[in-house]
Formats: sequence, C-alpha cells, structure tokens
Amino acid sequence: MADERLDAEWLRGWCRQADAALPKLMEAFHARHGFEPGSNVVVRASAASHQATEALVELTPIPSDLTTMYWVIAEVSLPDVENGCFVHPAALVADHFRAYGAVQIDGEEPALVFAGDGSGHLFALADSGRVWRSTTASWSDQFDLAAAGLQDFFEGLSRQITRHG
Repeated sequence: MADERLDAEWLRGWCRQADAALPKLMEAFHARHGFEPGSNVVVRASAASHQATEALVELTPIPSDLTTMYWVIAEVSLPDVENGCFVHPAALVADHFRAYGAVQIDGEEPALVFAGDGSGHLFALADSGRVWRSTTASWSDQFDLAAAGLQDFFEGLSRQITRHG
C-alpha cells in the first residue's frame, strides 16, 4: 500500500462516512462515559486552508499524499475517539516545521509531523507514504510504523469511530 498514493475522491468518501458515523458516536458518548463529548469534527478544506497548504509547500517539500489530504481536509479533531486524534491544519504544520524541523526516522527521508493524539504522541508522514507514530510525546525520540499510508491511517480512524459509536 505504501506505493499507492492517496486518492482525493477516496478521501472525500471517507469524510462522508465520518460525517455519518460521528453523530452516532456523540449520541452514545454521554451514556457510556457520563459526561458530554468534545467537538468531534472533520473540517473540509477551504480557500484559506488551500492558501495555508500552498505556503507549506513553499516552505518545505511535503509528501504528495499530505498535499492531497490538505486539498480535501483542513483538519480533523476527534478528542473522543480512542486516545484522540488531531490532524493539524497546514498552517500549524508549517509553524511546527519552523520550530522543530522535520523528524528523523531511520531508513526514511525526514518526515513531516501532521497529527497528534490526545496523549502527545505525534504522527509523521514520510515521502514513502508511510505514517509513523512517536513512541513518546517528543519530536526527537523514536518513531514506529503506524500505518502503511494515509489511506490506512484514515481507515483506522474509521474503525475507531465505528467501534465507539
């Protein structure tokens, strides 16, 4: 799967599925956990987010799948799915790149951090298309393989949303 690139139409379909599944998650959340859920949303790309993506591309060469993702999705905030998952907006990725640079992963070109979970672990996308997760809440520690690619990453999020909804 790492050789296959993310398809924008597939990702749009994923967004529609998430939109359908998230209300079910929200309905069941209070009964299951005893408190109200946070805001769990998939924010679609806009003219402003496209400008931020273009600025990110000018700042650093980013993996093509990340560009595709940001043309469809501006950001994802799922605080109530597993440990949480937050796909950062392109402007935040650029800010983090300026502050911390790319992450170094053995056997990969430097990877760009694009997401995090609720416990501070980071997700980075390498040019190979593979998604890596930090073993600690650090930009400089080890990263382990998390998904074969962004499609696999988003499919995993779908399973988590469905399981909790």
